[in-house]
Amino acid sequence: MDRKQELQANLQDVERDISQACIAANRNREDVTLIAVTKTWPASDVDLLAELGVSNVGENRDQEAKPKHDEVQAKNLIWHAIGQLQTNKAKSVAAWADVVHSVDRVDLVAALTKAVANRETPLGVLIQANLDPVPTENRGGALPDEIMDLADLISSSSGLKLQGVMGVAPLGGDDDMAFARLQEFANLIQAKFPEANWISAGMSGDFATALKYGATHLRIGSSILGKRGFQG
Repeated sequence: MDRKQELQANLQDVERDISQACIAANRNREDVTLIAVTKTWPASDVDLLAELGVSNVGENRDQEAKPKHDEVQAKNLIWHAIGQLQTNKAKSVAAWADVVHSVDRVDLVAALTKAVANRETPLGVLIQANLDPVPTENRGGALPDEIMDLADLISSSSGLKLQGVMGVAPLGGDDDMAFARLQEFANLIQAKFPEANWISAGMSGDFATALKYGATHLRIGSSILGKRGFQG
């Protein structure tokens, strides 16, 4: 089986599983976007996925994503920056990403605002919420009492478009509890900013649970591209 056939077979399996999970969660498949997480995989795989109908791709590390973005031949892809982001990478990320999922602090909002000063289209932004039962500083994500302040700041920042929230269920934790919390945060933001209706949640191992709690964007890597020493 060549690589394109392998990816096609994997995509078909993932699409079947998403459709079944949507039925179980009483959701419409059309309301859910699949983001193929292509970290550690070559630009050629991104092009093959585009040929197979994938329109959203996700990358974690700027130093890998930027050259890959430049090498990919496919046009009209939507690029998602989904990994933790340092402020000194904001300018570089803003040059290739359409949406940044991991905004979790004031200084990063400021850096991205500066980075998009000459950008023609707004940069989509998601607030990453810390979903750990007992949050710690060494894990990414805004704390509950920081989320609305960040939403206000992003919505008033030139060149940024508040899209919603993102979260990662804690390892070994209760996925239902984590995604229920994320949905609560999403509801708070949407009450004030109705267009910020994205909930980026769910990876290869837990997307069915995320769909029960309103996930609109699934970040799936290994189930589509295979395993290369990472979970996604």
